[in-house]
Amino acid sequence: MHQFLPPQANVPKYVLQPWADKVEEESDGRIKVELYGAMSLGGTPPQLIDQAGDGAVDIVWTLPGYSPGRFPRAEVFELPFMMSNAEAGSKAYWDLFESDMKDQDFKDFKILGAWMHGPGVIHAKGDGVHKLEDMQGLKLRGPTRVINNLLSETGATPIGMPVPAIPEALSKNVIDGTVIPYEVTTALKIPELVETHTEFSGDKALYTAVFVLAMNKAKYDSLPDDLKKVIDDNSGAEFSAFAGRTMQEYDKPGRAASEAANNEIVILDEAEVARWKEAAQPVIDNWIAEMNDKGIDGADLYERAQALMEKYTNE
Repeated sequence: MHQFLPPQANVPKYVLQPWADKVEEESDGRIKVELYGAMSLGGTPPQLIDQAGDGAVDIVWTLPGYSPGRFPRAEVFELPFMMSNAEAGSKAYWDLFESDMKDQDFKDFKILGAWMHGPGVIHAKGDGVHKLEDMQGLKLRGPTRVINNLLSETGATPIGMPVPAIPEALSKNVIDGTVIPYEVTTALKIPELVETHTEFSGDKALYTAVFVLAMNKAKYDSLPDDLKKVIDDNSGAEFSAFAGRTMQEYDKPGRAASEAANNEIVILDEAEVARWKEAAQPVIDNWIAEMNDKGIDGADLYERAQALMEKYTNE
């Protein structure tokens, strides 16, 4: 299993390793999963999905958004102010994956899990972001095409780079800040590299980013039925919800580290958030139009994603 974060980061440690251990245990050691972090098998994070597709590795953890335009339906959950919390969002994402993405966007892979992180936060040097106007001209690292569209629409200059490049880019002033969840900030030393963290009040996060745990299809198909069952028993809706929930749980220590660094935590009030929602609306409208151009009913997908999010949030 190949992925892009250092092994001590939360997802490798608390999501991927437990998954690997469980699969090994339930298969009586017949399936051994070796974890390789920080791109140690070579390549760049955007190449992970093809490493699984080509069979260079068996399983990868990655972001569909690292391949812009290739997994269009998965982008729906990255649209602004879509997500309430990562567990409800991951349940909604898995449902929509089953109905709309499994046999389309991801037909060449065996997807073991599909989840999202907790509320996206703006982490910036200096005074940071206290209101919409403060975004003007800020060089911010964003993870995916949709989120970069959100950054430009709100006035920032989005800079694309893989997660591991963020600390150096901050220390060399290549970027003024980054959007990421608190969960991964400690692994990237963000609390020491920025002074301000901007959160959004209300029941919806500014954004989230979506992930997949993807397996080479031929490798999965080559397993005997009893071993396929072990993989299946540990994959899917429940695992996805667990992964999303775990990521959001680890936002707490990340936020605490920012407080311990005496950084400023700015919480935008509902009136200010309403201004951001208005500024971000074109991101949603443009995405729907792009989907329609691809022959996908964008408005329908967006509405169904929202309805699923609502359903699982209120469970």
